[in-house]
Amino acid sequence: MKRSKITMCVEELTVRIGRDRSFHVTTTIIFFLSMAFFTIAFGMYIHDHVKRLVISDESYSAQLTPLLTLAPTSVFSLFNLSLAASSPIPFERAIGRVGPKTLWHSMSDEELAWQASMVPRNLEYPYNRTPKVAFMFLSRGRLPLAPLWERFFKGHEDLYSIYLHMSVDLSNDEMPETSVFYKRRIPSKPVQWGRASMIDAERRLLANALLDFSNERFVLLSETCIPLFNFTTVYSYLINSNQSFLGSFDDPRPVGRGRYNKRMWPTVSLSEWRKGSQWFEVQRRVAVDIVSDVTYYPVFRDHCKPPCYMDEHYLPTLVTKVRLGANLNRSITWVDWSRGGPHPTTFTRADMSRVFLNRIRHGFNCTYNGITTSICFLFARKFHPNTLQPLLKIAPPLLGFIP
Repeated sequence: MKRSKITMCVEELTVRIGRDRSFHVTTTIIFFLSMAFFTIAFGMYIHDHVKRLVISDESYSAQLTPLLTLAPTSVFSLFNLSLAASSPIPFERAIGRVGPKTLWHSMSDEELAWQASMVPRNLEYPYNRTPKVAFMFLSRGRLPLAPLWERFFKGHEDLYSIYLHMSVDLSNDEMPETSVFYKRRIPSKPVQWGRASMIDAERRLLANALLDFSNERFVLLSETCIPLFNFTTVYSYLINSNQSFLGSFDDPRPVGRGRYNKRMWPTVSLSEWRKGSQWFEVQRRVAVDIVSDVTYYPVFRDHCKPPCYMDEHYLPTLVTKVRLGANLNRSITWVDWSRGGPHPTTFTRADMSRVFLNRIRHGFNCTYNGITTSICFLFARKFHPNTLQPLLKIAPPLLGFIP
């Protein structure tokens, strides 16, 4: 049986290699050098790849962190396990269950509004969610009535969030660490009364508060506001309400329709023009509408200038146009305009009494979830700083604050 040519060639090569030991040694050396070079090159590739992977993962995580609280539920259904393993922050925090220790960030207003406008398509939360009320303080500076609010919030830490917008830079004058207001200031900008900057500040507060998915109700307050009931009553009133509380009405007077600018047409017509109180309380879906509005805000910014005041017309008109059925068209913050003038009455120490507070608390009738009630206002303003001490004596026993 003839051997194949391949077999004969192999045998001849073997004989030659056996005769020439130097060829064998040279081949062996070349083989091992090649393996060593391949091993070193492969090791350098692996090291470089892993290094770049780690760096990119850290960069990606840093970019993803502010978005995690905003991602739709459908996204978490796909990625929740990987996020829980790789996220630099606890997964509970990532989906908005735990508020950050500080609210400070470097996002622009546009970036902030974009992120706050994101809403989950799935309305069922993938975790045990306790709805909270976001208390948003729009202040020119310090909070002179803070001790009264401290008493109000005491013992209810899991049911509220606090956000401060201050026109004056007080970054070097932080509240004590034991205060509920400690590090609750958001990135703020100067505010001018009656100007677009006032609405910018309100939208900025709403956008920051919307980043926490636990916040369900959003109430705007000033440094001159006080609570009229204890926290439990206020929380229950807001959380169980079917509608928002934002004053909105058609005012035929010069201070109402007379402020309408024809240049707003056709985006806003005179028949759609509304007026109302600046101090509002809204549901989450209404808050999203406010921060995501790019249709009506530019029209008001460009054409509603003194004697037209955006804080009295923009939100009442916007909510009437986009969420008419979701609003009760009244404010829950009481003010006294009986003395006339461009600003409401400021109350001082001499005005403080149980009779005075009870008259505000139960002196009116209104509708709540379709029924008539005497609890129409949960907050009141404007209270001078010198009212603090008498309020600390009158309010706690009257309102039933936790001792």
